[in-house]
Amino acid sequence: MKFISWNVNGIRAIVQKNFFKELEILNPDILCLQETKAQDDQVTEALFGINYHLYSNSAQKKGYSGTAILTKTKPLNVTRNIGVAEHDTEGRVLCLEYNDYFVVNVYVPNSGADLKRLEYRQEWDRAFYTYLKNLEQLKPVIVCGDFNVAHKPIDIARPKENYNKTAGYMQQEIDGMDHLTEGGFVDTFRHFYPDKTEMYSWWSFRAGARTRNIGWRIDYFLISPSLKGILKNAFIHMEIMGSDHCPVGIELVS
Repeated sequence: MKFISWNVNGIRAIVQKNFFKELEILNPDILCLQETKAQDDQVTEALFGINYHLYSNSAQKKGYSGTAILTKTKPLNVTRNIGVAEHDTEGRVLCLEYNDYFVVNVYVPNSGADLKRLEYRQEWDRAFYTYLKNLEQLKPVIVCGDFNVAHKPIDIARPKENYNKTAGYMQQEIDGMDHLTEGGFVDTFRHFYPDKTEMYSWWSFRAGARTRNIGWRIDYFLISPSLKGILKNAFIHMEIMGSDHCPVGIELVS
């Protein structure tokens, strides 16, 4: 079973590029997309004819946020959002239930260039953690997506320059990721590659950052510890273009 997560920075934009070709090459069993920037009907239209079951969750605000999942296997159940009104207007969470686990696709709020949403981001992190832990009481959880935080200095090209100055590398945001990993969720990439450097999933559009690999690893697959025994691999496809993010993924032994 191959799982891929990709912040596409606009589904209608990326399908005009090499998205369908990349999808054919990657051939995931489950593909989780973030920042679709489209309403549900627009997502369906953009992906018309694709040979997957498609589920989406769009924001109330048009052209903003949004998540979608493409899956070869029809899930037992599909739920949207986390059940907290203040966090459930931006289409940020989509959950598919299967026999052996939940798959949660998330697009975590960005604190903003001026950090105006940093306090809200902390509230979100706490609520999302509770949501995941409630799911985990029922069966194991695979959660993936754009978490909008570089967890450790190894996950960002310029940690000193950005620490406690830039959204995505504020201590409060790092604390939120710490809460997840200290609560038992396994960072799958670091499980296999604890010391691997210069592996990123997002690059600014500014100043040729991607060409120079001045990046951040902010896209993750986290799993419940009970799934470690079937975790085969984790990877980052830095070579795949089309968005300011690249796809990340895992393979599980089915």
